[in-house]
Parts: sequence; structure tokens; C-alpha cells
Amino acid sequence: MSFSSEIKKEISSTNISERDMLKAELYGMLLFGKCFSENKIVFTTENQNACRRIVFLLETLYMPIIEKRTALRTKTTDGHLYKIIIVNGDDCKRIFGDFGYTGKEVTLRLNRANVCSDELSSAFIRGAFLSCGSVSDPMKSYHAEFCVPHKNLSLDLCKLISEIDECVFTPKTVTRNGNYVVYFKGSEQICDLLTYIGAPLKAMEVMGTKAVKQVRNNVNRRINSELANISKIATAAARQLEIIEELKISGKLDTLPDELKEIAYLRLENPEMSLRDLGQSLSPPISRSGANHRIQRLFDYAQKQGE
Repeated sequence: MSFSSEIKKEISSTNISERDMLKAELYGMLLFGKCFSENKIVFTTENQNACRRIVFLLETLYMPIIEKRTALRTKTTDGHLYKIIIVNGDDCKRIFGDFGYTGKEVTLRLNRANVCSDELSSAFIRGAFLSCGSVSDPMKSYHAEFCVPHKNLSLDLCKLISEIDECVFTPKTVTRNGNYVVYFKGSEQICDLLTYIGAPLKAMEVMGTKAVKQVRNNVNRRINSELANISKIATAAARQLEIIEELKISGKLDTLPDELKEIAYLRLENPEMSLRDLGQSLSPPISRSGANHRIQRLFDYAQKQGE
């Protein structure tokens, strides 16, 4: 089951009894569904929980004659496409009119009278998400969107989301395959959205996933930093060993001053040591900068001998 499907499963189980709240949620589902007019109401979804939810809302509020169709699909989450059709024309006209429409509208817009409070707005956006919303898997990215069939509706949805007082949303729009996509990114906005529409468990999952990713990124950065340091130490040590071996082969290693001879032999015996550890192993111990200074003197001596 996809992350979006899990969200829809959670919000479909929302237990509310107030008629206005149920109506606002149904309004969101119908307005962003396949077809919503006085002559025809059709709701199509790939999500079984959304299908069950709209049937429950329609039967609870209006008791229309409903036809359910299921078509087999191979590219959907659960393999099916569910279609809910209001069969009777009078039922269509009654439901359409109850949301404040006359059938004479040039274009279908959001009727703000149906979402005149924060609670109704929450229910409406929950319905819209059940109809056309999705959230990407938080392990991959932070992206939430509503795929809206009409431009004006997408603008209305953007405005409504932007006006939510308890959250700070910055939705954007883009066209994709003839649809208008209202979207926003960022784990905080997605958590706020999920909490707002009644999916607190999935909001907590997003936050938990973000924490895991942050820990993993911090660990990876630390490992990469340590590997880089090890690589630098290994490269430097290899160069030092090369110089010391050349001095040894030429018989000039034992002619070095005592402090250079000591660090040269110590490096030969401990090729994996860092400069700090190398310095601490000398007698008496010296600092990392002191060990580095002696190595540089060793290099200078080898260079002079080679000239």
C-alpha cells in the first residue's frame, strides 16, 4: 500500500456526526471528482477507502440511487478503478442544488458558503484529498499535491489553503497532462496538512522519518569526513614512507639528526599512524604540529641529498 493510500485509509475512518461537517467533506469529494453537475454526478477513484467513504456520505446525507462499478486496472495501487454514479437525474439536481448551484454557472467554482468555518474547511480539504490528493513517500521526498481538473478550482483551492489560520501553507500550481496541480513541499507543511485533515498518525510518521533521515545523514557525513581524513593520512604516510625508504636504501637514514632519525624509524614501524599519534609516541612526546615540522625537515633533508 502506498503512503497516500495509507493516509486515505486513516482519514476515511474519521468519526464525525455533524451534518455540516459530513456535507463539507462530501462537497470536497464531489467538487474535485470526475463529474459534478445538475445532470450528472460521477466519482472515480483508485482507492477503495475513498470509494467506501463517498458511498457512506451520500447515503447518510441524501440516500440517492447509487450505481457502483469496478474495473480491473494493472497500473493502480490495488489493481482496480472504482466508479460511483448517481443514477437518478432528480437526485443529481437535488444534491447539486443543495451545495448552492443552479446549473447556470459558466464554470464551477468553490462556493465559500459551504466552507464558512475552519472546521468545515478542514472537512472540505479532507474530501478534496480523498478525491485528488497524494503525498509522496517521506523516505524519498516531501511533496504533497492535489491534481485538479479545472484551473479556476485550482486557484480557489490555493486561496482556501493559504487562508488557513493555524498553519502556514505556501501552495504553488503547475500544469501537468491537462490538469492543474496544487502542490507544496517541505516536511513541516506536509505534517501540518495531514494533521489538519485528520491524519495525525501519518503526520507523526513523516516527522519520525525525517528524524531518522537526519540521523542517517549526520552519520553519513561523519563517516565520509572520517574516510576523507583516513585517505589524507594514508596518502601523506605513503609519501613519507617513500622518502624514508629512499634514504634507507641510500644509506643516509642513519646519518640524520637523532630527532629526525627517531621519527623516521617510528614512521617505518607504524605506517598507519596519524601525525598526532606519531608525535605522542616519540620520547619525549611532541604535538602534532611538532611532528609535522620534523617530517618537513626530513623532506627538506631528502631533497637536499637528492640535488
